[in-house]
Amino acid sequence: MKYLNILAIILICYSLFAAFYNNTIVKSEQSKGKNLKKMSNSIFLWLIPAIFLVVTRFLTIIPAQECGVVITPAGVKQHTYYTGWHVIYPWYNVQTMDKTEQVYTCAKRTDVNRNDPNYKSYKADATQAETVWTPTIDGIKMGFDISASWRIDPEYAWWIYDNVSETDGKENGRFYWLEENVIKPKLKSALALTTSKYTPIQVYSTSREEIQAIVLERMKKDIQSYHLILDQIDIREVYYNSDYEGALNQKKLEEQKALTLVEVTKQKEELKKQAEIDKDIQILTAEGEAEALKIKGASVSSNPKIVQLEWIGKWDGKLPEIMTGDGGGLLLNLEK
Repeated sequence: MKYLNILAIILICYSLFAAFYNNTIVKSEQSKGKNLKKMSNSIFLWLIPAIFLVVTRFLTIIPAQECGVVITPAGVKQHTYYTGWHVIYPWYNVQTMDKTEQVYTCAKRTDVNRNDPNYKSYKADATQAETVWTPTIDGIKMGFDISASWRIDPEYAWWIYDNVSETDGKENGRFYWLEENVIKPKLKSALALTTSKYTPIQVYSTSREEIQAIVLERMKKDIQSYHLILDQIDIREVYYNSDYEGALNQKKLEEQKALTLVEVTKQKEELKKQAEIDKDIQILTAEGEAEALKIKGASVSSNPKIVQLEWIGKWDGKLPEIMTGDGGGLLLNLEK
């Protein structure tokens, strides 16, 4: 809109110059008819930009990604003006508000020196608060780097303008107030209520997406009365308390040692079982051999000729060169 006003002013300046030039020419002309014609032309040149300027004063352009709020002498008009051209009385005041997504982040600050005298002013930066610490079901506090993506409801931009303070002197003060007094406390409250139902391990690993979804639904309900829209919750990082983390690491080491001992014990038990099996096999083998000898001895005692039968069974068919019998006779090998 300011460009239209500038153009109108340029045209007016041009018309005034043209009128002055024509007036000068008129004085040098001798013909009265010509003088009147020149004067009418100069008035016409001046009138067109003047009308153009008046018309532009009734036109208001709302830029993209913004919405407009009109302040009348009676107060804020309960209507939102969206991107485009609108006819609005020039004595009304038009204020624009950003309708795009805002991101409020609570995260560990790496750019802040706590010993700096201006540390409190760092904390007042609404674009990034510090890590949020909330207790779990075990009473163990855990830290969260978390972000909330939100935006104003354009339909109620006029309500936000009329009811949200902008007295802090900051740029976009209403958004700063909303983040500090609505988004931040509601985010902390929803996160605390949600994590109190989970164990530290669930919070750290298995249930992170579920926690995000629950916090999102809780916050949506909490900020409805301020006509704000919540689009997304992102848990960026989760931290253990330093003392708990040390105890957890120690516990993991002890559990690892216990698992190692269990494995060693299992191996020893397996070796023991194998040794018992081998022992049983040896006992059974010895008992079997003893029983066999016993049976064999009994058979020999009852029938001595069994020995001769076994000898005959083992004979390879060759006659010995010298053999003596019970009678003391001599047997000679005749195969020569």
